[in-house]
Amino acid sequence: MSGYYFATMAVLVLVAFFVARSRAAGLLKSGAGSLHSLPNYHGLFAAAAVFVPMLLIYAIGVPLLGKLAETQALAYFPPEVMDDALQRGATLRDIRNLVAGQFSGTPSDALVEASRALKSTLAWGNSLIFGGGVLAALVAGALSVGRISSTFRARNYFERIVLAVLLLCAAVAVLTTIGIVFSVLYETIRFFFDPSLKGRPTIPEFLFGTEWNPQAAMRADQGDIKTAYGFVPLLTGTLLITLIAILVAGPLGLFSAIYLSEYATNRFRAWAKPVLEILAGIPTVVLGFFAALTVAPLIRGWGQYFGLDIASESALAAGLVMGMMIIPFISSLSDDVINAVPQSLRDGAYAMGATKSETIKQVVLPAALPGIVSAFMLAISRAIGETMIVVMAAGLAANLTFNPLEAVTTITVQIKTILVGDQEFDSAKTLAAFALGFVLFFVTLILNIIALGIVRRYREQYD
Repeated sequence: MSGYYFATMAVLVLVAFFVARSRAAGLLKSGAGSLHSLPNYHGLFAAAAVFVPMLLIYAIGVPLLGKLAETQALAYFPPEVMDDALQRGATLRDIRNLVAGQFSGTPSDALVEASRALKSTLAWGNSLIFGGGVLAALVAGALSVGRISSTFRARNYFERIVLAVLLLCAAVAVLTTIGIVFSVLYETIRFFFDPSLKGRPTIPEFLFGTEWNPQAAMRADQGDIKTAYGFVPLLTGTLLITLIAILVAGPLGLFSAIYLSEYATNRFRAWAKPVLEILAGIPTVVLGFFAALTVAPLIRGWGQYFGLDIASESALAAGLVMGMMIIPFISSLSDDVINAVPQSLRDGAYAMGATKSETIKQVVLPAALPGIVSAFMLAISRAIGETMIVVMAAGLAANLTFNPLEAVTTITVQIKTILVGDQEFDSAKTLAAFALGFVLFFVTLILNIIALGIVRRYREQYD
């Protein structure tokens, strides 16, 4: 039904646009006076008047119809099926498979009746949605075309519709962020305060604990495995790898941006910048392979040559490859920001007798500092959130160390490790992932607040 519905919507929108535009143009040619809005705006207003009600009817009607059809189908089964989420999901899956002709085996009588009820409800419901959408579109289109006159402010009404759409898009983005925060917050509160969770830590134990081991003994022969939820080793590993990455990517990215924007010829820049940005498109799992199979053994070999004991999985290997990954974030954004500095500032510095390097250091970079700081913060956030490179090159050991030659792990790696496989969200181990995500959110928020403070303090105003 969806394909026919949207195809009909497209046809009605186009018809409304051309009919309204033709009528407005005809009114203008008939000498009835000048129009307040151009004929195209009358067409756009009519098209929007058709599009909006059809879209709303579909967006509201389809979910309601799905719930109603499921309720009608499940009415043929005992009440305990409705009460148990697992049984309800399995039953609905069997009903849908039977309707689609993909059910294997002999279905029960209740299943057959439920599939007929589901199919029947969806059939008349889809027809009702289709008919209601078309009817609403025709009524709205006729009303919008009927309002066309020399005094009708079609442009103003259409711009209000566009403004409402833009506001809705902004609200969706904001509400999505709020929803993510509150969903993670809810599970975090359960992790710390649900008395039914065995082994849950207190907030001080989680934030200041120096040992991380979410595993617990599953059998008696495994012995007494101490469960610990100390956040400090994970934070230390995350910051250590991020620091190594930014020490690699910061100078390389910024210096390459300065060269490409201030020194390179247009011909060299035309192919060098796209080649540099290819690094951002390399999958992180490929970079992880490169780190584990090439960089880590190379670092370990150098360490043996100089008499150093370097782990086969080390923070240094992960940080170096991660630094390579985030070079384009710093380079490309810094290059755009430096190019945005007005040429008049450079010309004024040259007129004062400054050399090219002095102009870059004392004029261009201070003017571009807010954008450069934003590029660094984006790169740091990308490094903090990276998982695959750390899994393959730094390992899973939650060691509390500042030595880059030892194996460490990060917050995101532990979240991935905890949530791999089929998990029930009723244990302290699983809910610990949400607590990690919530604290990581605040770590990145604090870093962004610091960056904004730096930008505000050193921002220069240029005419």
